[in-house]
Amino acid sequence: MVIMGLVVLILFAAPGFVERALLQDLILILMLIGLAQCWNLLAGYAGLISVGQQAFVGVGAYGMFYVVIMMGADPLLSVLISAVFVALLSIPVGLVVFRLQGAYFAVVTWVVAEVFRLIAAIWPALGGGTGTALPRSATSEMIGLDFAAELFGVRSAAAREIVIYWGALAVVAMIVIVAYFMLRSRLGLALSAIKDGEIAAESVGIDINGTKFLVYVFAAFGAGLIGALYFLQQARVSPDAAFSVIDWTAYVIFIVVIGGLGTIEGPIIGAIVFVLLRSWFSSFGPWYLMFLGLLAIVMMLFAPKGLWGMFSSATNIRLFPTRKRLERDDRE
Repeated sequence: MVIMGLVVLILFAAPGFVERALLQDLILILMLIGLAQCWNLLAGYAGLISVGQQAFVGVGAYGMFYVVIMMGADPLLSVLISAVFVALLSIPVGLVVFRLQGAYFAVVTWVVAEVFRLIAAIWPALGGGTGTALPRSATSEMIGLDFAAELFGVRSAAAREIVIYWGALAVVAMIVIVAYFMLRSRLGLALSAIKDGEIAAESVGIDINGTKFLVYVFAAFGAGLIGALYFLQQARVSPDAAFSVIDWTAYVIFIVVIGGLGTIEGPIIGAIVFVLLRSWFSSFGPWYLMFLGLLAIVMMLFAPKGLWGMFSSATNIRLFPTRKRLERDDRE
């Protein structure tokens, strides 16, 4: 945790010594780490394969726009309000999707996301199918804007990106810390038991659905935060962008598979690798997407534990050890 604290402090000060283009890449990496951690909690620990996390990303984005435009709230405050709304919304949604299991669960999560996308497309108050943009006054008077501008001596546009970067850093740190302590708690022990065998876990009194439901709601809250922050940076939202299954689910699954499913470190490594690959090969068009798919298949066949899993097995290094081990004392 000390190492993580030092890393966070360095990243907090990064706007003072990195170029603006690199800062934008860091914002993207942080947001992808946050989404990947949430999906990893679902699939890697709770055994819930969701292909509809874009539902909560999109609702988080539209919720933020609604609070800013209709209620005149500060954008950063609106991000938090929207994420809380997403978490509350995930409760009735979860009551529906949890009635199904396995492949049916995955399909119904995607259907729910499509329903939300269609609702956004016919919502005239926020632009309907073409979407809408944030008013300039909202982004120019955001909390922390003057502080960032004075601290780094930059103009308002650059200061806005710095504030959003700090917001993304805070969100990702929160998600990682909560995930770590969650997995180290009794809830984590329950998830480990469920992962090893649901029948055996239920036989010792573990509430399987209740445990999974808590993870589902937290993952929705995290996705709502990331969605609101991302589209705050873009200052414009549309149904196709906010509810994109490729951007917010397919890429995230790729990140977790490459980095390592069922580890906290894996999504961090996977997000960095994904952004690097995208910057190097995106000019190849469709071939770039085919390369990502081929790489994911190769990793699943020959390195199912992902990049971090291979490294951890070879070195026995774990930055976020989530399982408690009983040490044997040979002197007795």
